[in-house]
Parts: sequence; C-alpha cells; structure tokens
Amino acid sequence: MSKAVSALSTGAENAPEFVTALGRGLEVLTCFGQGHQRMTLSQVAALTDLSRGTARRFLFTLQALGYLAGDGKLFWLTPKVLLLAKAYLSGNGLADAARPVVRKVAELLGESSSLAVLDGADIVYIARVETRRIFSSGLEVGARLPAYCSSLGRVLLAALEPEALENWLRDHKLEPLTARTISDPDRLRLKLQEARQQEYAVIDGEIEIGIRSIAVPVLDARGRTLAALNVGTLAARSSLDRMRKDFLPVLRAAAREIGAAATDL
Repeated sequence: MSKAVSALSTGAENAPEFVTALGRGLEVLTCFGQGHQRMTLSQVAALTDLSRGTARRFLFTLQALGYLAGDGKLFWLTPKVLLLAKAYLSGNGLADAARPVVRKVAELLGESSSLAVLDGADIVYIARVETRRIFSSGLEVGARLPAYCSSLGRVLLAALEPEALENWLRDHKLEPLTARTISDPDRLRLKLQEARQQEYAVIDGEIEIGIRSIAVPVLDARGRTLAALNVGTLAARSSLDRMRKDFLPVLRAAAREIGAAATDL
C-alpha cells in the first residue's frame, strides 16, 4: 500500500505557528478520501506514516468528533465530513458561476463536462454535469483524478510557473495507468509546453483505454488560470479531429463566459 502524500513535507511544519497535531489529524482524515472507503488501524498507520499508537489516538478523536465511525476493526468517514465540502463549495463563487455554463456545454455537445482545480497531485472536480448515455464515469463534484494524465490536470500544470512545475514534478510520482499513460517527466514537460502554447490539452486513453477528453483553461481578467474546463467522451463516439473541430470552440467560449462571470464576483 502506498503512503499518502504528506502535508507535513512542505517545510511549513518548521514554523512556530504550525500545529503538528492538527496537521497529522487532517492527514488521517484525508487518507480516507484516497480510494480507501474503510480501513483498519494498521492501514491508516501505514498510509500516514504514523505509529499504531499515534494513529489510534487520532482515529479515536475523529470518531469522538463525529467525522469517523467504526466497528472496532474498520473505520470509515461519516456524512459530517460533507460540511467541509459544503463550506468550500458554497463559498466558491467560481463553482457557482460555472454550474449553468457547464450544464450548457454538456447539453450542447451531448457529452459530460467538468470544471476542476489543482490540489496537490490531483485535480478536484468543483462543477460537473454528466450526460445520461451508455458510458457513465461515476465521477462527481469532489472526485479526484491524477493531474499528470488528465486533460484538466495538463491544462492546470501547464499554467504553473517553471519553478513551481519543477517542484511539482519532484514531489509527485508519475505512474502508468494504461499503456498510453505518459509517465516520463521529460515527455510530460513537452506535453505541458504543447498545452501551454495551444491553450488546450487532449488526453486519449491515458487514464482509461477508450476514454478521451479535451480541456481548456479558465482565465481571469489578468490572464491567470483559475480552473480548467473539459468535455469527456468515448473514443468510439468522437474522433480527435472532431473534438478539436467541434468541442474546442464550445469549450473556449464557455471558459470565457465563466472567466468573465468570475471577474465580476
């Protein structure tokens, strides 16, 4: 089992204002959101690099506060954690502004559309409309995907300053999810340069064979990337040429609309 990316590895933990216990407690809480719905004490300790005794105390505290539940062997998140997500989304004017635009894109193109931001190694969906067709990804608001092999993530990584990008590449491992996944840092740098120059990114089977997506940046009035907007589809349903010819103009117009609305917030 791979360890969770530590929140205590940024250097901030050395600051006198940093509360180590709080940081570790949040690491314990967030490790449940990395594809692990129910875990034992040993699994939590391994993921967070904590001793069993320390992990047990954090689990007990989070359970007493109502954020975790357990049966004596396994622990899992409770609905109370949704209060944190609700607070973020209700206070995020960008997500509010984007929802009707994302819905319009999905209805116009007949494909699922999403808005996401970068969070560490992943992109996180903050708005999404999924069409009811044969293919359903099961992704929803709050879902995460690896940034390096998703179209949304490529756009967001391409917007990083050179030093920030190199730090990101240093801190995150690139693992092949399919035979098409670009997991070599040098090849990824080239793809990010391409995305930066073209102002869009296309992914073809890098997360799952047969799934394609195309994404564009959402910019504010100063030209800063606020988020990324995409459309996902089946390879059997849409060619790459069609995605560039038909999807890209719609996405760019929608991104401008979201960016303009965000500027007015």
